Amino acid sequence: MDKKEKAIKTPIKSGGLGWSVIGDEEIQAVTELLRSPELLFRYRGSQPTQSSLFERELEEKLGIKHALFVNTGTSALTCCLAGWEIGPGDEVIVPAYTYIATASAVVNVGAVPVLAEIDESLGLDPEDVERKITPYTKAIIVVHMQGVPARLDAIRAVARKHNLILIEDCCQAIGSKYKGEYTGARSHAAAWSLNYYKVITCGEGGVFFTNDDGAFLRGVYQSDPGTPMWDSDLKADLDIPPFTRAGYRSNEIAAAIARVQLKKMDRILEHTRKLKKLLLENLNEPIHYQRQHVDDPEGDCGISFAMIMEDKEVAKKFSDALREEGLVIGSVFNEGFPDRHIYSYWDAIITKTGATSKGYPWKDPAYKGNVEYSRDMCPRTLDILGRCLRLGIHVNMTEQNILEIAEAINKVDANL
Repeated sequence: MDKKEKAIKTPIKSGGLGWSVIGDEEIQAVTELLRSPELLFRYRGSQPTQSSLFERELEEKLGIKHALFVNTGTSALTCCLAGWEIGPGDEVIVPAYTYIATASAVVNVGAVPVLAEIDESLGLDPEDVERKITPYTKAIIVVHMQGVPARLDAIRAVARKHNLILIEDCCQAIGSKYKGEYTGARSHAAAWSLNYYKVITCGEGGVFFTNDDGAFLRGVYQSDPGTPMWDSDLKADLDIPPFTRAGYRSNEIAAAIARVQLKKMDRILEHTRKLKKLLLENLNEPIHYQRQHVDDPEGDCGISFAMIMEDKEVAKKFSDALREEGLVIGSVFNEGFPDRHIYSYWDAIITKTGATSKGYPWKDPAYKGNVEYSRDMCPRTLDILGRCLRLGIHVNMTEQNILEIAEAINKVDANL
């Protein structure tokens, strides 16, 4: 092929995931709700609501005992932590590559986030997780970034060895699986985000999952201080006194949209997984990069493909050469809004800035540890991400788009 001819000849339509398939079904669901005699607010009572119906549908589909629909993914993560009685004096290990919400949820319950390195999976490095464990460590939050399941078996082994709570942040990996089960199904708790950019969306929303009755009840109390007044039967036989904490109750309009989107999840993922498989089948053996490690390729959502280059200079040249071929790919070199999922952008965490000058939770009297942060504290994470190029795969891409993308990558890799 003529080197001057660009590999990308077919325009790649703009698009995303759940938001790109919003259609008449979602409009009808919201319209019917607005025309109903009573637009119910979300509460836990005997009368079915859009929220409670969505929760039951999730529990059945995922095989998880309890689901709670809340207003954001951050709130869902906070419920996970509160559900397992994590709070002041505790440390929670989080990856250095995730959205700040993961660390913020830890701060929300009064615990202290501890940052651990990622590896070539772009998820938690199990060995560094073990190095970061202290006498104050109570839990690990493993994040499945960009639809790719993390090294769950290895992380689970570390958690079991040290008797730690394991929480799965599945916010970027709705519908992902690990060894045949939905991610989150076998851990102490898990969280989804349903915001605009996720696999399915209702604009903004979150779901807290757990198989433990007590953890679920505490998560419900965390989410809505009014629950005990509205649902006297919720406690059942559990001796857990109600407490008042936050207000994470979602709304019925969001739930109505989410119910429709849930029915579209499998179709979305069938398409993205098919495209990623086609890409992998048409890529030559890498010369200047290695592919992101994927512990369970079958469970991968197929919404991203990452290449980790030999060094940063090669990454910059590779990115520039792909742009010449007509393909703009995600990297730290791109102009514009940087990847705020990198811990070094988490100003409030790095500087230990609380809502007041008292330095909560780091200076809480219950906390006896001493975690320190700096913008270069996770050098391996910064190195890997500095060499990483990532392609997003979405529902408006076609097989022809993918074949041309593979051609562009192969061409650049061969000619670099």
